[in-house]
Amino acid sequence: MPPASHPYLLLARFDRPIGWWLLLLPGWWVIPAASADAGLVLWMMALFLIGAVTMRAAGCVVNDLWDRRLDQKVERTAARPLAAGTVSTFQALMFLAGLCAIGLVVLLQLPPAAIIAGVAALPLVILYPLAKRVTWWPQAVLGLTFSWGVPLGWTATTGGMPPAALLLVYAGSVCWVFGYDTIYAVQDMEDDRTVGVRSSALGLGRHLRSGVAFAYALAVAGLAAGFLALLGTGIWIAGLTLMAVHLGWQVRSLDAEDPAKALRLFKSNRDAGLFLVAGIALHSLTS
Repeated sequence: MPPASHPYLLLARFDRPIGWWLLLLPGWWVIPAASADAGLVLWMMALFLIGAVTMRAAGCVVNDLWDRRLDQKVERTAARPLAAGTVSTFQALMFLAGLCAIGLVVLLQLPPAAIIAGVAALPLVILYPLAKRVTWWPQAVLGLTFSWGVPLGWTATTGGMPPAALLLVYAGSVCWVFGYDTIYAVQDMEDDRTVGVRSSALGLGRHLRSGVAFAYALAVAGLAAGFLALLGTGIWIAGLTLMAVHLGWQVRSLDAEDPAKALRLFKSNRDAGLFLVAGIALHSLTS
């Protein structure tokens, strides 16, 4: 890409695709569960892919606008474009407007009920960066935000309101996000203590591993109960079982004194989520 674009690509974290993968996966779980029409499912999954990449980028810009002063005090984030001054606040706002315009174009391809559901997520996107200033559990707010693809995926695919059972899937996804983002927060524990930022990794303290294990257990239970009510028994259970085994491996491998390993474990959640996507997609194709 042209050198002039590099600060914007970094601001949007396009060099770190794990963020949009994790935003995308809850929607990808639900879309094949909501319809057996392969053409519709592929179209919706493609739209959600574009939307996830774009809106995750927009979320990163919003986060860095809130945190540009804090980021200057943390070694890992001091080189971010807004903190380093390679992108001005005005330029970031213009870039954010462009990303939101792309997101709006994607959203307008969806049914009216899905458009309303998509717009309803914006307060969570804007408020998440503030959560770490007022609570030890900002990862729970991120869970509510990153799991919004669950109700949005159902509404986009069916055009109707989500059934009650989807609340269990949403709750399971929230717990999954809480668990993996707590692992992610391990790498920032020392810096967070220094600058006064809160996280669930710090909040859990010596109970870090058991806290993540509990969150993951609730995640698997919620996903199992929700998809069992929606789909009945089937091959999707194999996908969830592989995901559960993967999450168990993460818990066993977690070490609060090893930030590099924590980052690798966090990134591996793409694979954990894809196990469930594959299981549900196969169930939809074969049922």
